[in-house]
Amino acid sequence: MKLSQVDRISLDLSNFCTKACDFCYNNSSSSGLNMWKTNEVIELALDCSINGVKAFSFGGGEPFEYKGIFEIISALTPHLFVSVTSNGLPLYQDEIFSLLIKNRPDKIHLTIHNPSNKKEVSETIKMLKRISRYDIRIGINLFISSHQIAEAKQLTQKLYAIGFSEKNIIFVPRKFDLVPTAKEVAEVASRINFQSTSCLTNCSPSKEFCSISWDKKVGFCSFSPSKAPLEKYNYQSIMEALNSITFKTCLP
Repeated sequence: MKLSQVDRISLDLSNFCTKACDFCYNNSSSSGLNMWKTNEVIELALDCSINGVKAFSFGGGEPFEYKGIFEIISALTPHLFVSVTSNGLPLYQDEIFSLLIKNRPDKIHLTIHNPSNKKEVSETIKMLKRISRYDIRIGINLFISSHQIAEAKQLTQKLYAIGFSEKNIIFVPRKFDLVPTAKEVAEVASRINFQSTSCLTNCSPSKEFCSISWDKKVGFCSFSPSKAPLEKYNYQSIMEALNSITFKTCLP
C-alpha cells in the first residue's frame, strides 16, 4: 500500500518513564533513553504542518518527564492540534503543573493502567478534573487486560456516572499478553458507540495515521514491528519511510 498523505502523527519522545510498567509496549523504564532533541521534534512537526498534517500526539516514555515538552507544545499549538498522553504522575509536581498551564496542549489523555487500583483511579480522575479547569480538553485511556474485564467494566460505569462519556474515554486493549477480545472490550464499554484502537477488529495499516518511535523509526502504528528509519526531519522523509515498509502485524 502506497500512501500519499497522512494527517495524524503520534511521536514517542523517549522511552524514559519512572513508572516503568512491565507491560509497556515501548519497554520504557527509569533507565530509558532520550534520542529526540527538542529542536528536531519542532522542525519535523512544523514541516508536517506545512504539508497538511493536522494533529500531533506525544507519548513516551512519559512525555512530562521529557525536558523539552513545554517548548514543543508552545511552538506547535499555533499550527497543529497537539495532544499529550501521560500517566499523570509528573503533574503532581507544582513546577510541572505550572508549566503546563503556561504551555497548554489542546488535549491531555491520562492513562489508567490498573482499573482495580483505587488510588490510581482516584488520583487520575482528580487530576483530570483539575486540568479541565484550565480550558484543556481531557480524556482517559482505559487500559484493558483480559484478566480484569469485570474491574474495567465496573470502573467504566463509575466514569459514566460522574460525567465522562464515550467521547472522552478510549478503551485501549493490552498487547502481546493478556490481550482482551474485541467482544470483551465492547463489554467493558457497554455502549454501541465507543472509542478504541483502529486495530480492534481488523489489523491493517491506516491510510491517515502513522507513528514515530523514540528511536526515530517510522511505522504504521506503535505496535507493529515493521518500521523504517527516519532519515531527515521532514514530512517527505516520513512518507518515504512509510512507503518502504512491508506491514507486519503485532499479533502472534
